[in-house]
Amino acid sequence: MFRIQAALAERYVNATQDQLEDWIGAARSTLGDRLLILGHHYQRDEVMRWADARGDSFGLSRRAADTHGAEFIVFCGVHFMAESADILTAEHQVVILPDLNAGCSMADMADLDSVETAWDELAAVTDIERVVPITYMNSSAALKAFVGRRGGAVCTSSNARSVVRWALDRGDKLLFFPDQHLGRNTAFQLGFGPSDLRVWDPKRDLGGLEDADVKEAAFLLWKGHCSVHQRFKVEHVDAFRAAHPGGLVIVHPECSHDVVDLADQVGSTDFIIRAVGAAAAGAIIGVGTEIHLVRRLAAEHPDRTVVSLDPIVCPCSTMFRIDAAHLAWCLESLVESRIVNQIKVDTDTAKWARVALERMLDIV
Repeated sequence: MFRIQAALAERYVNATQDQLEDWIGAARSTLGDRLLILGHHYQRDEVMRWADARGDSFGLSRRAADTHGAEFIVFCGVHFMAESADILTAEHQVVILPDLNAGCSMADMADLDSVETAWDELAAVTDIERVVPITYMNSSAALKAFVGRRGGAVCTSSNARSVVRWALDRGDKLLFFPDQHLGRNTAFQLGFGPSDLRVWDPKRDLGGLEDADVKEAAFLLWKGHCSVHQRFKVEHVDAFRAAHPGGLVIVHPECSHDVVDLADQVGSTDFIIRAVGAAAAGAIIGVGTEIHLVRRLAAEHPDRTVVSLDPIVCPCSTMFRIDAAHLAWCLESLVESRIVNQIKVDTDTAKWARVALERMLDIV
């Protein structure tokens, strides 16, 4: 998805880190309880230090909705997260994304036009009333609204199994987007095998499948992925185990199935945080997730050795766009009564996206 972020003024571009910290601190103090700063777990430390709340995307959105007194919600995350916060918060609350170019490559792999085309193509070869669309939280508000209108639901990496079970009670097959790996790992956890799965390639007619494939599959998995989690390979796990016999491997379910299959523990970002916290003193833990979180876990647990499974450090490049300079600019603009980078979801889209989110909450 194409977004345009205006270049920052030289005042912010050329500022030292100390200056930025002074400006952020002063603006934060001036705004007081009118301001809530949310920091996603993958955010860089220079921004995370200012967060009133840390968490995953949906947890932070719910925190914003529960903080009714906050007029300004500055979401240090990516675009789809800010959209979810706007959907769940009250009308008087304004959601701001410090850098409009902070998107999500996975979310951008499934756009509304492509999903609507896939739906029409499926309807031509199978009973579309028996297909349940499920979208991962890492998707646009438009796609959340799409599944809301068509009887589907949203899922997170924590509750995907529960949501998939719910969907299979209501239909014969799932169209799962945008992350094929979470869909595949969830299907295998529920006892399905490779013959039950097909990958839907939105760049090809009928997803690159034959009619028989569509009819036979229980899961149609969108050809999408997380650019960070897809980096982790079997050889990374093997190298860690060779270097650290008895070490613990924990990975995110957005990793490919061959990596997940080798891991000792698999779970969401919050799960990984809890698992590292629960590990014994002296434990050596190889983690398959974004590097800023891995480094933060290592710093918070000095009695354990916490390392990334990938020796070539790879941050979430879009999350990395949020920095102290953009945060300072946003906050100082608010002090001057100027709202910048507001994320606003239109009323109809927000209505149906909320339906899909509420279905998820009812399931779990």
